[in-house]
Amino acid sequence: MTATDTSAIFVTLQLAGATTALLMIFGTPVAWWVARSRSWFSTLLSPLISLPLVLPPTVIGFYLLILFSPDQAVGSFWLQMTGDTLAFSFAGLLIGSVIYSMPFYIQPLQVEFSNIDQNLIEAATTLGAGSFDRFFNLVVPLSARGFLIATTLTFAHTVGEFGIVLMIGGNIPGETRVLSIALYDHVETLQYARAHILAGGLMLFSFCTLILIHIINKGSLTVVAAGSRGR
Repeated sequence: MTATDTSAIFVTLQLAGATTALLMIFGTPVAWWVARSRSWFSTLLSPLISLPLVLPPTVIGFYLLILFSPDQAVGSFWLQMTGDTLAFSFAGLLIGSVIYSMPFYIQPLQVEFSNIDQNLIEAATTLGAGSFDRFFNLVVPLSARGFLIATTLTFAHTVGEFGIVLMIGGNIPGETRVLSIALYDHVETLQYARAHILAGGLMLFSFCTLILIHIINKGSLTVVAAGSRGR
């Protein structure tokens, strides 16, 4: 494995970790609101969040590339604030990754939040628990499985991103060159031995991720079954 490949691993892990952290901060309240709200806007927002699941990543990357251009408001503002362009930078890559991975984080949490018994929340309110108290001491523990699945899927999905990365990040070593781009480069230059190492590592990582999610789901079902027998 070359130094460039090692750097690509570091950039990939950094991107996946930052994407997961940002979605935990901003995606969690969105998932809670969509799961509990009955407004027309939440009905519209839910399919918008799911759009990256069916829309080709190159389409998202194309429009983000235009948005990040210095000729546009967002790109111009970023250029004035930082002195760097948003396109073909780690910051731009992170924004694109957050948008593209959003459904993988929000949807599992949305399902988990929807399954919480409303009577429990009302009982906590009756006992004097505030909104933050109810969420962190009641909702979060009850939704632990959803958080585990959401963070695992988000991290793993970000590690495997390719199309959107190529469109808005390019292939800058040490900044935007991630594992999927490095693998593509090795295949394009017929360096199959190096490509096998990266591809095999990504396959192993993906398989381990699926095993982890299966264990989480199976463990949850076991707890539910045990509780049912207890009653």
